[in-house]
Amino acid sequence: MTPPQSAPFEAGEAEVLQQVTLHVNGDSHTIEVPARRLLSDAIRHDVGLTGTHVGCEHGVCGACTVLVDGRPMRSCLMFAVGAEDLEITTVEGCGNGPDDLGPVQQAFVECHGLQCGFCTPGFITTVTAFLDENPDPTPDEAREAVSGNLCRCTGYQNIVSSVCRAAEIKRERAAGTQPGSSKQEVDA
Repeated sequence: MTPPQSAPFEAGEAEVLQQVTLHVNGDSHTIEVPARRLLSDAIRHDVGLTGTHVGCEHGVCGACTVLVDGRPMRSCLMFAVGAEDLEITTVEGCGNGPDDLGPVQQAFVECHGLQCGFCTPGFITTVTAFLDENPDPTPDEAREAVSGNLCRCTGYQNIVSSVCRAAEIKRERAAGTQPGSSKQEVDA
């Protein structure tokens, strides 16, 4: 005897929407989404923050990485309804706009850690979380921290330099010293 199967979703049939409240970059957004809406799509299309990029849609490339309760999460692998009442930080939340970049954003600019920029939001969020756990990484630790994110342009050398520079900037800001007074160079 075969178990009963649910009827397939019919074209033209209205999909049931669920109300969900997402807390993104300190703001609450109550949206209605299908239960199967990915967090990445909800952030981009329903909340309107397009900094989170969707690359592979399989959790491999890391372009869609956001911080969920401070931890890196591939937003293409998480449903929006599963993020209800969690704190989400996107690349937009890692700084205060173009005139007030966060330390990781500033370091990526200073060290040319980006080229086309598609993968950059995932790197920025990943590195932000990493530096919260390891505020003074070695180049090898920085390389390991970004190894789960894919970039097709840079060859990673400048990304690793950016991680180390971001750590310096964070320390400089915490100490109240002038950013840029010393730059750490990373050997190839």
